[in-house]
Amino acid sequence: MRLLLDANLSPRLVSSLADVFPGSAHVADVGGLAGNDSLVWEHARDNGLTIVSKDSDFHHMSFVFGAPPKVIWLRIGNCPTDLIERLRRGRLREISDFEQSEDAALLILDGPA
Repeated sequence: MRLLLDANLSPRLVSSLADVFPGSAHVADVGGLAGNDSLVWEHARDNGLTIVSKDSDFHHMSFVFGAPPKVIWLRIGNCPTDLIERLRRGRLREISDFEQSEDAALLILDGPA
């Protein structure tokens, strides 16, 4: 699974999670995406990326448009980047199952792993 991390997440997560999510990117690394949810959605869909965000906008878009792209919504509020990394690593099995499911469009991850 390749991730597209939204602007509300640290770009450092791309490198710190590269061993489990290689080929991932941050919206700041893709010209013109930051701040435009529609362009983020289109880029993720067209490039086989899963959007990861703490913003509920993508949660709503997943209900309206369905997958692709898939969306992982982190309902964790403001927290340190290392907590987000631990959450992702601690839920690898759940994330893998989500990726494998043809029907799933949205995965909600709450709280620490």
